[in-house]
Amino acid sequence: MRIRATVAAVTGALALSALAVPAAQAADVSGVFGADYREAVAKIRQAAHAPSGATAFSTKAAQDEPYALDASFSNFKIAKAVKVGTTGHYSTTVTYTLTHGADVDITAQDFLTGPYLYRGAFATPDTTLFGVNPATCTTATATTATCTGKIDVYPGEGDLLNTDAGTWKGAALAIAYNGQDPAGENFDITKVGYADQGDLGTTLVQRNSKLTVNASPEPVKKDATLTITGKLTRANWETGTYVGLPSGQKVVLQFRKAGTTNYTNVKGIQTAAGGALKTTVKASVDGYWRFTYAGITSTAPATVAGDYVDVN
Repeated sequence: MRIRATVAAVTGALALSALAVPAAQAADVSGVFGADYREAVAKIRQAAHAPSGATAFSTKAAQDEPYALDASFSNFKIAKAVKVGTTGHYSTTVTYTLTHGADVDITAQDFLTGPYLYRGAFATPDTTLFGVNPATCTTATATTATCTGKIDVYPGEGDLLNTDAGTWKGAALAIAYNGQDPAGENFDITKVGYADQGDLGTTLVQRNSKLTVNASPEPVKKDATLTITGKLTRANWETGTYVGLPSGQKVVLQFRKAGTTNYTNVKGIQTAAGGALKTTVKASVDGYWRFTYAGITSTAPATVAGDYVDVN
């Protein structure tokens, strides 16, 4: 779930509307309290970081904030990159160590912890990505636990803008509700414990890319000119389609001789407008031709299956 920065002084009803997620994707934690996990933790986080104490729970000053929970996070591990297409569900697993005070009961039913990603300043991020469910933790010692959680992305639901592609920072949070129900009439946020920590790691959230290739004519006479064309496209998260990359992207043409297993580089070429690719080579032996793209910060690598050419 992607959550954009919002004005701190908002009403509870507005915050619920802004952070709502599709029912099919929402984790049902109503056994703990009547709220979705991502919605609930986003509200608590907003309250904890509200600059003037004005939060999603009220517009009062700092007394309406959660207290500082004795918890910290380390050993945050996440994949180097997350490739995201235009539809469906994408996720990546995160592991981390939770260290907590002896008085923090991480086995309580209403204790939650989980990883998340953010862009911008930690206290006031431009956008965040959470998991659908909280992390699960295994006790290591009396005051430490090893936790595993996920970051979930649904591009078809508006989780990402194209400008979100690139480097994201990793963070983790923990919430001890201590019997407080955030959906209840008597909810007292000052009795809720909250801890979070940023700059735990980084990952790339990348627009997925695709390549095509076509070698012609097929078959071709030995030493004749073979024309190889293709196209490099990437996911447009805002339109739900794949679009050609700008001209000048570096792509490598590779060849694998029939009966062998390894491809070798033949030449480097660059995309034309709309991601178009075109080059020529001399046909010599039967084999497979393909393009491969190393990717850039915003766009994932791609390699297309080889196109077989019979040389007569």
